[in-house]
Amino acid sequence: MRPKHSVEIESVLPGSLAEKAGLRQGDSVISINSHRLRDAIDFMFFRSSTKLSVEFSRGGTRSRVQISTEEGEDLGITLMPFKVRTCKNNCVFCFVKQLPKGLRKPLYIKDEDYRLSFLYGNYMTLSNMDSKDKRRIVEQRLSPLYLSVHTTNRALRNKMLGNPKASDIMKDLKFFSGHKIRMHTQIVLCPGYNDGPELQNTIRDLHKFYPYVSSIAVVPVGLTMHRKQQIGPVTKEDALQAVRTVEPFQKRFRKKHGDPIVYCSDEMYIKADLPFPGLKDYGALPQIENGVGMVPLFLAQAKKIRVPKSIPRDAKYLTFTGASFYPFLRKFADRLAEKEQIRLDVIQIENNFFGTTVTVAGLLTGRDVIKSLQDNTDAYDALLVPDTALKEDEDIFLDNVFLKDLEEATGMKAVRTESTPQGVIDAIECLSTTNN
Repeated sequence: MRPKHSVEIESVLPGSLAEKAGLRQGDSVISINSHRLRDAIDFMFFRSSTKLSVEFSRGGTRSRVQISTEEGEDLGITLMPFKVRTCKNNCVFCFVKQLPKGLRKPLYIKDEDYRLSFLYGNYMTLSNMDSKDKRRIVEQRLSPLYLSVHTTNRALRNKMLGNPKASDIMKDLKFFSGHKIRMHTQIVLCPGYNDGPELQNTIRDLHKFYPYVSSIAVVPVGLTMHRKQQIGPVTKEDALQAVRTVEPFQKRFRKKHGDPIVYCSDEMYIKADLPFPGLKDYGALPQIENGVGMVPLFLAQAKKIRVPKSIPRDAKYLTFTGASFYPFLRKFADRLAEKEQIRLDVIQIENNFFGTTVTVAGLLTGRDVIKSLQDNTDAYDALLVPDTALKEDEDIFLDNVFLKDLEEATGMKAVRTESTPQGVIDAIECLSTTNN
């Protein structure tokens, strides 16, 4: 039986320090240098010493090994994932509650875990933390954190979260900024709730904690046709108003700090039918994974791609994307055809599974892709599948359709492709090399 306070080893790299010390898959690491371990973060924190005394359990028997390391040297251990803390809020815009049946099981988990926020950039509301959690964040410098604020008006925020007992976000921000914990924040814009003057007040309040509140992203609420909540989508006028609200703050903050601090997501500009700011206006792209500056970066990278002369110019490739990104990917494909004589056709996939208001490639299902491609597969050498539509560590779509299923249905070779201009070129080059 595994000790209560321990972390289980999932795998040990052959030839690694851990293997040489005698650690094995399935062992439970209890402590490092007498520090008890609760999860992988404790393991990361306490293993920083160059002299390690590792207590572990195997088959109910406790043992201890000594490991000497160079600074930053990898032990060669992969740990089993920790149990994720789940969200107890009942948000009016909760995307998980809008999911129909038939998707991968992990997609239905509503995580609300500060450890995932630190490790992977998952957004959390701070609604299920206690004083011990906050102390741990400070002691172990778990920074930056990614926070869903939505509004600093406590009564309104609790209403939006569907949780009358949620903590006061302003007090939380004051606590973490007072201990120099960096935070990236997001405001999911819900028309009729936190837009207009509420949005202005929230940006003002968040700015008070700069530089520890390092960035603010304003993103439109995502709604599927399966939603039960009475909430409307962000219209063109809503998006225009949001951009017009944000721009004066950006100008003021840039003048004062040399940093815009607050940004609208790419989708907000697309909905507003406005051009994107220049790439330099996104600073260090602090929230690119949240869709802030992703398209401008793609467009900038498209101008600097390296196209090997070895790529055959008589081949034909096919790819796809969602409605939001289609015009930009199509523009890139047209440029490839004009300047490099590389034929890359792009198909826009309509999202029938979630509804046509969902327009991002990351929420396309394999079934919708297959349906759209069935009559468009003749005479192509391969299908380039954007990695954003697949699971991060596996070639599978949201609805459990695998890449091999896509190949069988379309009759085309399907290749996972990094969703960057150079990623497209690299995939084509790899295909041409393989075919030769």
